[in-house]
Amino acid sequence: MKELSKIAWRNIWRNKRRTLLTMASIFLAAFLSLFTRSMQLGSYANMIDNAVKLSTGYIQIHKAGYWENKSIDKTFINSDALLSKIRNNEDVTAVIPRLESFALTSSGKHTKGSFVFAVDPAIEDSVNNLSEKITSGEYLSDDDNQILVSSKLAEYLQVQVGDTLVMLGQGYHGITAAAQYRIKGIFYFPIPDLNNKLVYIPLKTGQDFYAAYNRVTSYSIMLSNPNKLEEIQASLVKELGDKYEVMTWQELNRALVQAIESDNAGGIIMLGILYMVIGFGMFGTVMMMTMERRKEFAVMIAIGMQRIKLFFIIFIETLMIGTVAIFISILAALPFLSYLHNNPIPLTGDLAEAYLAFGVDPVVPFSIDPGIFINQTITVIIIALIVILYPLLKVLKLDILKSMRS
Repeated sequence: MKELSKIAWRNIWRNKRRTLLTMASIFLAAFLSLFTRSMQLGSYANMIDNAVKLSTGYIQIHKAGYWENKSIDKTFINSDALLSKIRNNEDVTAVIPRLESFALTSSGKHTKGSFVFAVDPAIEDSVNNLSEKITSGEYLSDDDNQILVSSKLAEYLQVQVGDTLVMLGQGYHGITAAAQYRIKGIFYFPIPDLNNKLVYIPLKTGQDFYAAYNRVTSYSIMLSNPNKLEEIQASLVKELGDKYEVMTWQELNRALVQAIESDNAGGIIMLGILYMVIGFGMFGTVMMMTMERRKEFAVMIAIGMQRIKLFFIIFIETLMIGTVAIFISILAALPFLSYLHNNPIPLTGDLAEAYLAFGVDPVVPFSIDPGIFINQTITVIIIALIVILYPLLKVLKLDILKSMRS
């Protein structure tokens, strides 16, 4: 095999121009496919990360039946025993308790229906950096009897930090919820629909407001290894029983999943076109090498070389051209993609607004997941295996006398 490899390496450089042109076409197509796939997977990861951190978590736990109508009457007790069962799973990094409901928020002549998120300030900030989204005022503390108001809601209600906001809603089991709270801070939320009507309140204060004492609507769960999502979900379902709903982020974000799947299908078509470029480039080289060397092959077989060894030489030649080209493309792409991974491309205009509508930061991030580079290498090898069928058939059917006369 070592001798055959030497012969193959020398053969591919007998016509340097042809070999270099073939490598260049493979390099360009592979580089573009790496760039495209990295951008796609980076964007998907960014979308998922935003959806997971800002709202659902990787897994969300509710009382059975809550997700159908999201009634505050479908809350459950925030107990240490329940939290302990969830945290016993080594892949669970954080459990975020939330009490979510609605209320009319009013200031002077202005009133608007709003989402009210009662949260544990410390846990919420550790997961989604809520304190960094404060545009004026200060962040909440656990014992606060104050609130945070989203920027567009504050603008509509014409309120500022230090003003008082009246809140009116329906509490647990129909109890009237009414109170007034001082605005401690105003924040910007990246999802426009929520930024227009979102209020954050400390969990204990929110529970008192809705008379849902020590109750929550959900636990949002963060994981150290999202690849084990289904396994962890099954484990929690078994542990918690039928009393609770255990739902993954995909079940909670159908629109986002459909958008990713639709975009991914288009990306795969584009990759298919680039792979066709690689395939035809390799096939053209192999075909020319085979046709030009028919007499050489005939002489080699005539003096005693087995056809199978001759085939292996051609196979090694094709594999060398593809492997060297893909290796160079990876070496060229890796530092470029690493820079873009650490410095995402910012978006502006309508495209930025479209990203914000999905609650995604208006940037184009890039992924450097090793799987991207491994898949490219494997794909090129598979293309080489398919392309090599042509010279195989030619060598097996080679007419020695006719080829030596050509």
